Amino acid sequence: MPDQMTSHLHAVSFDANDPRGLARFWAGLLGREVVENPPHGIALPPSGASGFRIRFLPTEARKVGQNQIHFDLTSTSLEDQQQTVAKALELGGRHIDIGQTPDDEHVVLADPEGNEFCVIEPGNSFLADTDRIGAVNCDGSQRVGYFWSEALGWPLVWDQDQETAIQSPHGGSKISWGGPPVAPKTGKNRLHLDIAPPVDGDQRAEVDRLVSLGATRIDIGQGEVDWVVMADPDGNEFCVLTPR
Repeated sequence: MPDQMTSHLHAVSFDANDPRGLARFWAGLLGREVVENPPHGIALPPSGASGFRIRFLPTEARKVGQNQIHFDLTSTSLEDQQQTVAKALELGGRHIDIGQTPDDEHVVLADPEGNEFCVIEPGNSFLADTDRIGAVNCDGSQRVGYFWSEALGWPLVWDQDQETAIQSPHGGSKISWGGPPVAPKTGKNRLHLDIAPPVDGDQRAEVDRLVSLGATRIDIGQGEVDWVVMADPDGNEFCVLTPR
C-alpha cells in the first residue's frame, strides 16, 4: 500500500491551443463533464475513486513530433470499439498512421490538436479490470518506471524486457513505459503528470523526496507559481502541486 504521505496522481494535463475545444472533445469521448477551474485551466473531473482529472492548459506552442504520452482506451466488445472510433471521428478526431500494421487490432487516432491515442481491442488481457482510460502509455525507460512506482507508491504490475507498468492498489488506469529505444524529446512534452501531496502533507518535503529518487527541479519559464516543476529521470516534465 502507498505511504499516506506519498503524493497522488492529481491530473494528466494537456497543453492545448484551444483548451475549451479540446476539453469538449475528450468530455464527449469519455462521457465526462467539462469544469471551468480558473486559474488552473479547464478540467474533466475524475472517473471513480481511483481516477484522475484531465486538465487543459493554454499554450501558443504548436505540437511538434509524436507525443511521448498517450491514452489507451479500453473496449468491452468489438461493437464498443467501433462505436468509440466513430464517436471520436464525429467529435473531430482522425485516423493516423504511426507505423501500425494491418494486423494490429487496436485503432490509432488523433484528437483535434493531433494528440495520439489508441482504442484497444476487446479482450486485451493487459488492460483487464482497468478504467475507460486503460493506460497512460509513455515512451520511457525501465528506470523511469521504477521512479514513478516509488513516487506514487504504486506497485509494479509489469516488469519484463525493460517494459514496466504500475497501477494504484485501488485499481483504475495503469501507467506504462515501453522501454528502449526511447525517442528523443522534441521540446516540452504536450502531456504531463500533475501530482500532489495529501492535505496534511508538505510540498517542500515531497520535492526533496522526489529529488532523492532521481528527479530534478527545472525552470520552463513558470515564474512565481505555487507548484514546483520537475523532471523525472528521463527528462519528462511533471508538476508537484500544493497539498490537496
